[in-house]
Amino acid sequence: MDHSEKPATRPRVTLSPNHHMTINWHSFDRQDDAPVTRTSLTERATIVGRVGIIMLSCGTGAWRVREAMNTIARDLGLTCAADVGLITIEYTCFDHGRHYTQALALPTSGVNTDKLTVIERYVTRFATDCVGLTVGEIHAQLDQIQHKPGNFSALTAGLASALACAAFTFLLGGGPIEMICAFLGAGVGNYSRRLMGARRITVTASTAVSVALACLSYLLMFKVLELGFHISQAHEAGYIGAMLFVIPGFPFITSGLDMAKLDMRSGLERGTFAIMVIVVATVTGWLVALLVHFEPQNFIPLHLSFWVLLTCRLAASFCGVYGFSIMFNSPRKLAASAGLLGAVANTLRLTLVDFAMPAAAAAFIGALVAGLLASAVNRNTGYPRISLTVPAIVIMVPGLYMYRAMFNLGLNDFGVGGGWMIKAVLIVVALPLGLAAARIVTDSEWRHVD
Repeated sequence: MDHSEKPATRPRVTLSPNHHMTINWHSFDRQDDAPVTRTSLTERATIVGRVGIIMLSCGTGAWRVREAMNTIARDLGLTCAADVGLITIEYTCFDHGRHYTQALALPTSGVNTDKLTVIERYVTRFATDCVGLTVGEIHAQLDQIQHKPGNFSALTAGLASALACAAFTFLLGGGPIEMICAFLGAGVGNYSRRLMGARRITVTASTAVSVALACLSYLLMFKVLELGFHISQAHEAGYIGAMLFVIPGFPFITSGLDMAKLDMRSGLERGTFAIMVIVVATVTGWLVALLVHFEPQNFIPLHLSFWVLLTCRLAASFCGVYGFSIMFNSPRKLAASAGLLGAVANTLRLTLVDFAMPAAAAAFIGALVAGLLASAVNRNTGYPRISLTVPAIVIMVPGLYMYRAMFNLGLNDFGVGGGWMIKAVLIVVALPLGLAAARIVTDSEWRHVD
């Protein structure tokens, strides 16, 4: 804390009753007409921290959060040192021998690519548009960004999840019956998760309940089709696709990127969070499967020709990535851009696997291509790379392998379960490595350590 400045006398404000207490950012405003560059260290440093915590709330990694804070700090004549985690930031701003330190925290981790795009553009234009404004005017602008409503309702998010997971199911090898059942299951699951999120239900509980509802909804649709059309029991295998909407793509990918930049605290926290979500989801799915006697069998072969399969994979990859992008609150144009990018990268990955390339190596190449294409789109549109690449490679995350690993480990079949787990880990490691390689090639700032 900067002890060289005496706080101004202010009227008493009502304190937040929340466990993570809400910060009254306008209490740092002395309400004069001085431009922000001529205000106190405390007022300027608070703006730096607020921009950082808004960036962090959008789900981006530590390097981007620190870069945004540094940009604002330079524009305000400050030097900033920040330590960024999954939901916390501790930072210090220095100015002519004085310093001011703050610790900020979020109540939970989330993803909002639309808000991320807005705050990144705000940071880019800050030097030209904001340095002549007062502190109060800047906080008013940040209020609008922080409280920007989502683009889609819970119902739309549920439909987006249904589309994404139905497409995901096809890419795993499922046919129309599995896709229909997964569509219903994922739609119900993500709709319920959004409702619980609006009521601030903890991540563990909302993940478990939504996965259970997704699996049970798959079972319900499967039984309806079984009674009406006498479908084979082999179509049970698609129930795994109904629960893939919970894959924590952003923390998985940003974890690897942060560790590649030696932001070990953020990387390890994000990785641990992602593993926690995966464990809760797979254990819940496994328990429901035991109760209803579902087993993760192989899908019935579709026997499609090469060109038909290639066309269907392009369409399914686009739909899957587009759906995941909508789940991340991307505007439709951004979601479509990510969908086109993911259609190319994921279809290439699957084709390489068909030609006997190891799955991890194919995942690395698919992520590399996604990263290179995202850099080109970023230069033309200004969309954040992370908003393009993560939806594009979430569909490459081996959720099927993870579930089969947990299912067999739960049954004490450690040989089979361990084999699936190793395959999943190799792919999960390869995906952020591919993105990191693309960033090293295309981003001169990212490939240096200064």
